Amino acid sequence: MPSPWGWIAVTACGGGGAGANNFEEPVALQEMDTSNGVLLPFYDPDSSIVYLCGKGDSSIRYFEITDEPPFVHYLNTFSSKEPQRGMGFMPKRGLDVSKCEIARFYKLHERKCEPIIMTVPRKSDLFQDDLYPDTPGPEPALEADEWLSGQDAEPVLISLRDGYVPPKHRELRVTKRNILDVRPPSGPRRSQSASDAPLSQHTLETLLDEIKALREQVQAQEQRITALENMLCELVDGTD
Repeated sequence: MPSPWGWIAVTACGGGGAGANNFEEPVALQEMDTSNGVLLPFYDPDSSIVYLCGKGDSSIRYFEITDEPPFVHYLNTFSSKEPQRGMGFMPKRGLDVSKCEIARFYKLHERKCEPIIMTVPRKSDLFQDDLYPDTPGPEPALEADEWLSGQDAEPVLISLRDGYVPPKHRELRVTKRNILDVRPPSGPRRSQSASDAPLSQHTLETLLDEIKALREQVQAQEQRITALENMLCELVDGTD
């Protein structure tokens, strides 16, 4: 195989026949070119179109994927002058349905990000049902703990007929107990240890005497250091 950007492969993932659910062998191969750039594929399941963007390339090739041979149908190529350093893909619910927008890319340049909009020309201003079937929305079909337990569910679909309206923020549900809610066990309180007992008058006086003695010792050491510094200065002056 020349390079990851040189071929497009389609594997069977449904339907009948001996090749169904076989991910080991591709059912179709489409040669692209001999570029050695990294392939950035984006697939739109609503329209069954796969968009192929090559890092360092300046074009976007797109194909329609069908369940019948030859499976891969070349549609067109979008070309520009500057190569792309990266590419982002807008979810379907972010498109402008009034302008029949079917895809929007964000092309990364060296110092800017350029939007690339793809539309299907239609004379009618009405909502195009064939372009915008119900698409997956932002609401999860399962909670995290449900998914971790092995459950599965189809995505929650939304209609784009009136445009996408963001839902209200969902209330956060906490299923596990908060550690701050755990209270200490009820029962007789432990007896105070020796460190928790109040200081007696005799102990306090002893501590104050020790602190006073330490202060006097520090002052005496400071005086001794000062005297030694003076002697050193005299010796240095005498040497000069």
